[in-house]
Amino acid sequence: MSVKLASRPVGTRLIIMAAVLALAGLLATAGQAGSARAAAVRTEHAAAVTGTGPAKPAIVLVHGAWADSGSWNAVTGFLQRAGYTVYAPPNPLEGLAIDTATLADFLHAITGPIVLAGHSYGGEVITNAATGDSQVKALVYDDAYLPKQGEDLTDLTTAGSCFAVPDLSTVFTFVPDPVSPSGAVAYVKPTVFPGCFANGLPASAGAVLAATQRPLATSTFTDQSGVPAWQTIPSWDVVGTADHIITPAEQLFMANRAHAHITEINAPHLSMITDPGVVASVIIQAAQATS
Repeated sequence: MSVKLASRPVGTRLIIMAAVLALAGLLATAGQAGSARAAAVRTEHAAAVTGTGPAKPAIVLVHGAWADSGSWNAVTGFLQRAGYTVYAPPNPLEGLAIDTATLADFLHAITGPIVLAGHSYGGEVITNAATGDSQVKALVYDDAYLPKQGEDLTDLTTAGSCFAVPDLSTVFTFVPDPVSPSGAVAYVKPTVFPGCFANGLPASAGAVLAATQRPLATSTFTDQSGVPAWQTIPSWDVVGTADHIITPAEQLFMANRAHAHITEINAPHLSMITDPGVVASVIIQAAQATS
């Protein structure tokens, strides 16, 4: 049995053919767009893996007093795995003028944009070294000092700090040093170091850090800070709410004064050791926000 289909008028057939052609065109366009998106994703991924994508800023990490660059080791690992070039130069700890000049010279040897991070006293050093340096795009402070012009460390180490004591000889050992510009250096007493400077770490780890600490020129306590770089450079701040050296209240005061982007974490003074992933993530936020 055969069924005869009724023929459509010529006009109707033309309309149907036009619709079919239009649909085919839409499908082709969609396919091309999908292929283009897929190609873009593949290209972006390849650039991330090979390092041929947009240049990332260099990250420079500055340690604080009674420490060395090794305190940044865990943070450095996170940043390098994220594809950043990282530098952690030694901070001489010979007084603010020498430390600032040393860091400024180091920054001038780097080509391209820089994100500069400082821990504790390293915050005062980056505050001064980055002033007027157009390469520095962001400042990151980690349990750090953010002084304004004319302030010193004694001004910002306030009541509640285990270093804010009437007799500094109860927390520091002072040793004559003819090589030091100030003629003397200070060490944190090994009985004070673990629970004060290194609280939050196992006592054995604090004891090792106490034994291997680097001395600080005594003039650093009263060296006055200069024009702060945070006045013109965007700033981020990691505030450890269990810090026994720079009280959380003082950290927040300084951070708010500098209009910094603040991240509060339940961490001690050495948060780059206890919480390196958080500290690294804030540094990456600063890098991405200013790239």
